[in-house]
Amino acid sequence: MERVDIAIIGSGPAGISAAINAQIRHKSFYLFGSAALSDKVQRSELISNYPALPDISGAELNERLTEHLKKAQIPVTEKRITGIYKMKSCFVLLADQEEFEAKSVIIATGTEAVKPIKGERELLGRGVSYCATCDGNLYKGKTIAVVCDNAPMEEEADYLADLAGKVYYLPLFQGGSFSAENAETLSSPITEVLGEQRVNGIRLKNGEEIAVDGVFFLKQSVSPAVLLRGLETEGGHVTVNRAMETSVKGCFAAGDCTGLPYQITKAMGEGNIAAHSAFKYLSDKENVK
Repeated sequence: MERVDIAIIGSGPAGISAAINAQIRHKSFYLFGSAALSDKVQRSELISNYPALPDISGAELNERLTEHLKKAQIPVTEKRITGIYKMKSCFVLLADQEEFEAKSVIIATGTEAVKPIKGERELLGRGVSYCATCDGNLYKGKTIAVVCDNAPMEEEADYLADLAGKVYYLPLFQGGSFSAENAETLSSPITEVLGEQRVNGIRLKNGEEIAVDGVFFLKQSVSPAVLLRGLETEGGHVTVNRAMETSVKGCFAAGDCTGLPYQITKAMGEGNIAAHSAFKYLSDKENVK
């Protein structure tokens, strides 16, 4: 397995900025995310405060960013990172059943579209999972709940339905196509994952409680606090200093995930700073040897 200098998680403005700077400095890196780039940017009707590009639409900006990545020959690795582990000499990143290694990490995942509910983080690894491929086999013939926040992830819901005995499906978007003989779509949203040592049920907004053996949250991105143990957050945002350093040495963060203001120009600048801080971290490590 190739160990790269930097793993950049997120293909929005902050992640792209970091990747471009890494390419210029001849660092090896992964840029994890979607080849379609940021959906949030795409939906922006008009961006008025981007210097030299007045009154540009989000779709146009994404198109220009895509062109820049192609010109710089920077590929987007379309993998959803579900876990980061700090080892003695590197970081190990999990994407389904694949592992990637990097000497440093830049988290640029943006803000969570769907906030965690009660019990979700507390029971992670004890019946709560973010990875269908990793944990689906543990629930063969069992009863599970699947919470999905976007249509592309319904492929993973199909995979889980093939394994489980019964699926309670809770879509958080309109226009999905998931359907399975052993699945029941619930109209009332989930408000709590129930259980003490392990998941034993879910509670819905209408007050109904349903017994389940596990709950899968199929989200576009996983909360940074869940991704990396020991990462300090406040108010749902990653805590950073002016160098974009987090509480975990070798890990940096940039963009909306670091807090207000949620601005594209701010994200671009923070991505640049995070990249240069990563360069310094890598240089310092080399000098210690």
